[in-house]
Amino acid sequence: MRKLASAGVVVLLFVLVLIGSCTRPETNAPITIGPRSAEPEIRVGLGVGLPSLVLGGGSALTVTGAGGAPRAEVPAGGTLTATLVEGAVRFSGALSWIPAPGESLSFSPVDPSGFVVVGSRSYRGTVTVFAGRNGLTAVNRLGLESYLAGVVSAEMGRRDSSEEQALMAQAIVSRTYAVKNRGRWATLGFDLYATVSDQVYGGVSAETPLAWRAVTATAGQVVLFDGAPIDGFFFSTCGGRTARGTEVFAGADRPYLVSVEDTDPSGAAYCRISPRFDWRNEWSGEGLRDILRESIPATLGSTISTRAVIQSIRVAERSPSGRVARLTLAIDGRELAATGPAVRQVLRPARGELLRSSIFSLSESMSGGHLTRLVAEGHGAGHGVGLCQWGAVGRARAGQSYSEILAAYFPNTEIERQY
Repeated sequence: MRKLASAGVVVLLFVLVLIGSCTRPETNAPITIGPRSAEPEIRVGLGVGLPSLVLGGGSALTVTGAGGAPRAEVPAGGTLTATLVEGAVRFSGALSWIPAPGESLSFSPVDPSGFVVVGSRSYRGTVTVFAGRNGLTAVNRLGLESYLAGVVSAEMGRRDSSEEQALMAQAIVSRTYAVKNRGRWATLGFDLYATVSDQVYGGVSAETPLAWRAVTATAGQVVLFDGAPIDGFFFSTCGGRTARGTEVFAGADRPYLVSVEDTDPSGAAYCRISPRFDWRNEWSGEGLRDILRESIPATLGSTISTRAVIQSIRVAERSPSGRVARLTLAIDGRELAATGPAVRQVLRPARGELLRSSIFSLSESMSGGHLTRLVAEGHGAGHGVGLCQWGAVGRARAGQSYSEILAAYFPNTEIERQY
């Protein structure tokens, strides 16, 4: 999976559960890339396991069933609420009906220039709704380039023209990721999630003129190694050096996923402009124990008691890129170890999200043989493998082209237009 640290664009609320369904839309085979093939389509999971879903409120919509058979039309401004009743989708509102058991229904704008509104967001293409054992699934099907227009600024934030080359680099990496991973969630009826589980997609509201320019200027271009699309990992902020693929992802031993020193000629990190470049987290002994009581069972498969005494938490090993590779936790006289990605999963901030990065140092305060205060001071955000988004922005500001940016983060690769 990708990475990712997003720019914080809010998308439709999801319940990320793996569900089955009675009937799903057809499953696409992975994209076959050949010389100047047609633009592929992509199916994006907007919601899984949803208790209800509101559609419409904008353009008039055509409703079709399996095989494209027309079912109804939703008038402009009309809304529908979909719910799951005894395993079947039930619609109420502008139209009220219950489709045949297991039937998926697709909604598309009558006017090709219109959009399908789901919740408060508008989407290009078609939105299909079908039933699963745990709720409703909503899937947006559209052309890959239109999908990317809703990804680039959602991932990179609102940028200006001096940073356009960074957006172009992101467009190519995101396109490469989509091509490489099409069909990843085929058993759920779609290709990619619209969240950081894959890459953040915000639909029409996330599109910007610069994002469209970046997508259009790089249309069809992907990053290849040995003739095949690469594993296009990316993340927010590297802190001055990226990580080797195997530091984070099992089996990611790729010639292009190497640790890269990401500094300018003066030795300053390109991503130093990131608001996430420096960070600090502090825990009280009691607060840390509460967090560990939740994170340790989920991550390490062990448990600690409500009265557990934490003797120490220390960095035991660092990776070649300087990230914490092994964290040891002495609790109630026994030692636990978190390695690799588990480091950020175990040592969570009080708010509950992952620790910002694994580039950090720790300082402890002790009293009576137990830890009373822990402070982590670190750099960067995200897993650290592949393209550093804020580093790409810094490189663009320094005058580098998108091809130079991609060559820096994915050495030994090439960019090629595939459609």
